[in-house]
Amino acid sequence: MEEMNQTAQEEMAEEILDERVTKADDDNLENNAEHIAEDNKEKTGQEEMKETEKSAQEELPHEKKSRFGKKKKDKKEEKIEELTDRLKRQMAEFENFRKRTDKEKSRMYEIGAKEVIEKILPIVDNFERGLAAVPKEESENSFVGGMNMVYKQMVAALEELGVKPIETVGKEFNPDLHNAVMHVEEEEAGDNTVVEEFQKGYTYKDHVVRHSMVKVAN
Repeated sequence: MEEMNQTAQEEMAEEILDERVTKADDDNLENNAEHIAEDNKEKTGQEEMKETEKSAQEELPHEKKSRFGKKKKDKKEEKIEELTDRLKRQMAEFENFRKRTDKEKSRMYEIGAKEVIEKILPIVDNFERGLAAVPKEESENSFVGGMNMVYKQMVAALEELGVKPIETVGKEFNPDLHNAVMHVEEEEAGDNTVVEEFQKGYTYKDHVVRHSMVKVAN
């Protein structure tokens, strides 16, 4: 009987010990699982922070966002835009300066050419007067023929430069082209019509070099 009681007590003691060991193992497993979950959570959080920092670093060189979500340019881009705008303005100013200089040069050339033409025109007038005074019987003279050739060559050179005579006789009087030095009553001619030319006028590239001296019918 005593042996049976002792055996039962030993079995109960072993069961209690097994329960405590099992419980301790379960507690250890739970603790290990909690630690593992926390470690995984920390690793996941660290990885997310690294990804966020990486994205921020990639985004930073290109653009920054303000509190209101608007894109803010960095100093480098602002400097580039400032220099680009300054370059465009300087190029526009230089282009305007070039056009203005070309226009002034062209104007100076025209003024200089006009002065030369004004000095040549009296020579042309003398050629015309001299050739007009030659008698018909001497028109075949070699000297007269040579003078006529020089006159025609001079007129052709002036035409190539853009010098043209102003049309007068039979045309309506134009104060921008003609200088009326005499007025006559002519029934056959219309009113305000040029009936005679005293001195030929010329234009140079649509600019009047010398007005024509004319007689106008009233």
